[in-house]
Amino acid sequence: MAASVSLVKPTLALKDAYLHFYQEWIESKEDIVPWVVSLDPADFQGMVQSLLANEKGEHLPEGWVPDSTFWLVTENKRIVGAVNIRHGLTEKLMNCGGHIGYGIRPSERRKGYATKLLALALEEARKLGVHKALVVCDESNVPSERTILRNGGVEDTSFVEENGNVIKRFWIG
Repeated sequence: MAASVSLVKPTLALKDAYLHFYQEWIESKEDIVPWVVSLDPADFQGMVQSLLANEKGEHLPEGWVPDSTFWLVTENKRIVGAVNIRHGLTEKLMNCGGHIGYGIRPSERRKGYATKLLALALEEARKLGVHKALVVCDESNVPSERTILRNGGVEDTSFVEENGNVIKRFWIG
């Protein structure tokens, strides 16, 4: 791994680093994971306030559960990944979302960051009272499956979405 990392809650202090992280995702034209990274950061302060409000369960859309977002930050303040931890599960999250969604910026993959990010996220989930976490990935996402298995994932029944995409489901804890 290139650098030691830690989870940091969204903060205005990391605006430039976050914008660089976000722009790399946009330019990659890949699906952005977790979903919170796809939020438009044009009003950066508003975005950070919204993410922190979600954690408290404030102003959530109908049917949503509180969630906590963290950025995976290197010692030199580069954001290499992000994670979104749901405090509970709805039926949809039970099928295809899970407790923890995470992603590593395209230029920083294959360096061990995802395994570390998920391990740190599981610690945070336990602090939130989630002692058995559901983590999912598309069947085609073999690197994510390996990350989940390295963190103790035990495979459960897969879920097939309406479009035929297969979601592999794993429990950790």
